[in-house]
Amino acid sequence: MTFSGHAGASGIELRHLRAFAAVARHRSFTRAAEELLITQPALSRTVAQLEAGLGVRLLDRSSRGVALTDTGAEFLVHAERTLAAFDAAVAAAHHASVVRLGFSWLLPDPWAQRAIAGFERGTAARVELVRCDDPLDALDRQAVDVALVRGGRPVGATVRTVHLYDERRVAVHAREEAPGGGRPASCPPAAVALRWQDAPEWTLVVNTVSGTTGPWCWPNGGGPRRYVETANFDEWLESVAAGRGIGIVPEVAERRIHHPALRFLPVTGAPPSPVRLAYRQDTGTGSALLRRFLDAALKVAATCTHAGEA
Repeated sequence: MTFSGHAGASGIELRHLRAFAAVARHRSFTRAAEELLITQPALSRTVAQLEAGLGVRLLDRSSRGVALTDTGAEFLVHAERTLAAFDAAVAAAHHASVVRLGFSWLLPDPWAQRAIAGFERGTAARVELVRCDDPLDALDRQAVDVALVRGGRPVGATVRTVHLYDERRVAVHAREEAPGGGRPASCPPAAVALRWQDAPEWTLVVNTVSGTTGPWCWPNGGGPRRYVETANFDEWLESVAAGRGIGIVPEVAERRIHHPALRFLPVTGAPPSPVRLAYRQDTGTGSALLRRFLDAALKVAATCTHAGEA
């Protein structure tokens, strides 16, 4: 960047301002050179070029150290404002070219790979993947721009969602035998499938933060009488593996989780688990880019009847 608005300022660049500001901040060419990762002679030449371009002396150099002249002190205020404004502009431009996608566990495939690749090819922007235990909380804190949420739990009045498609539910339980032998305590004897209507008999392990199956799936009662609560995917997984209860998850888990202590079973009569993208209603900056991501996501979703099938 070159400033040419003043006849005497031709050829001045941002590197000159950064060099001068570093020396002024440290009152030392040696420490400023260390911060900027350049040699002290190179730094001295850069500051001298700035002073020559402006036609003024900004620094007094003596055996006692470096001090700002009155002109230098005034110029420093404007130089720091210019640098701050430029850095903010760069940061804004960088953010505008990134869509941050929050998710809690196992992005659905092949939707995620196809949607992300198509969006990035079509926009020259990129998708930043952000793993978080609670994507909706991350969305509320503006730590992500859009959140992938599974299941039908309410998302709040300030959040909008778009429905992508539905996933089939499966059951998962511990392989190990229960104390004294026999089937795991979490699973009915000789089970080859579970029936959704038998939910009152289950002990259900629930991820209360981002799980897809929990008490909210039976708003009028009729759900499991016993629950084991966990706060994230890893706690849920290991609780099921320990035989504390069964888990009900989208079928993507059966294809993607390879845990030696777990076994998967079909669930008959289970309602599908919706997959949605959530975003804030008040999204402003970057909303056009977010809309393009949503469009790309919906286009790919239209080809997927459920995760893993196209």
